Amino acid sequence: MTSLTLQKNISLLALNSFGIAAQASAFLRIENEQQLIQIRDDAQLAAMPRLILGGGSNLVLSDKLDALVLQIVMMGKHIVAENNDLVFVSAAAGETWHEFVLWTLQQGLGGLENLSLIPGTVGAAPIQNIGAYGVEMQDYFHQLTAFDFLTGEVRTLDKQACQFAYRDSIFKHDYRDRMVILNVIFALPKVWQPRLNYGDVAQRLVAQGISAPVPKDVSDAIIAIRRSKLPDPAEIGNAGSFFKNPIVSLKLRDSLLAQYPAMVSYAQTDGAYKLAAGWLIEQTGWKGKALGMVGVYHKQSLVLVNLGGATGAEVRQLAQQIQADVMEKFGVRLEVEPVFV
Repeated sequence: MTSLTLQKNISLLALNSFGIAAQASAFLRIENEQQLIQIRDDAQLAAMPRLILGGGSNLVLSDKLDALVLQIVMMGKHIVAENNDLVFVSAAAGETWHEFVLWTLQQGLGGLENLSLIPGTVGAAPIQNIGAYGVEMQDYFHQLTAFDFLTGEVRTLDKQACQFAYRDSIFKHDYRDRMVILNVIFALPKVWQPRLNYGDVAQRLVAQGISAPVPKDVSDAIIAIRRSKLPDPAEIGNAGSFFKNPIVSLKLRDSLLAQYPAMVSYAQTDGAYKLAAGWLIEQTGWKGKALGMVGVYHKQSLVLVNLGGATGAEVRQLAQQIQADVMEKFGVRLEVEPVFV
């Protein structure tokens, strides 16, 4: 049986991309399923509040966490099956998402290229239902396995059971810190079609003289675009896109468009419209501004950044002020993407 090496009062500074100097009262690295069973069987550990930590890229931490923090570091990826149309690939929860995407491309498999360079781990991807450039993780999701702390079972969940929505899933609600995702299986198409109808990906490929892109071309273009717009967490602490793009009614969208003709909106299948949260924030004057030691990134208003020694409380304060200003100006409520802990 694997022994549990419990650490006390551990700094999480290097384990969250916002660079908040949080401290966990108890900490364990999880390398296998057996350790999770042992935690559940230990009355003291099982009774502690839990925080399940992947890459720490979608969290805003409090300075002091009186909780058992479980860092998921299980590794491994491989092709598991195929049929006439699809190739099924499996990745353990601790794998870095971007490295996994690059690995699928190296196998000659397209599908995930629009999600290149998104920070975090494979296990965190379903929790957030990560998405970018017109693609969401759920588009290629097949199933996952997860350890259930309530029952002690390893469960297999399909797409329906995960209740995916825009940057959302059941793992942010009913199963939060109850389920530990162990591995995820994706279904990637044998016949690939590029998805270039979002953002400036198509224009970048045209500018490079690429008229018939392969998946690697799309990935390279998106990596370049993201690097030009978004700060590297290794250099400037951040949690990526901080606000969801709001979904509004046709009536509200038309009303706003009459006042702001430059406003960008994207039609949704249900007749609603998605607005660009970054544009809304920029119109309120927050781009490049700061509150305390937290600022709005000067190249992308959707990103909040750590200007040095920021606290979780300061991040929350700035986020709430931006929400209030956007609501006052546009009548639109912005929802936060990261989870405050």
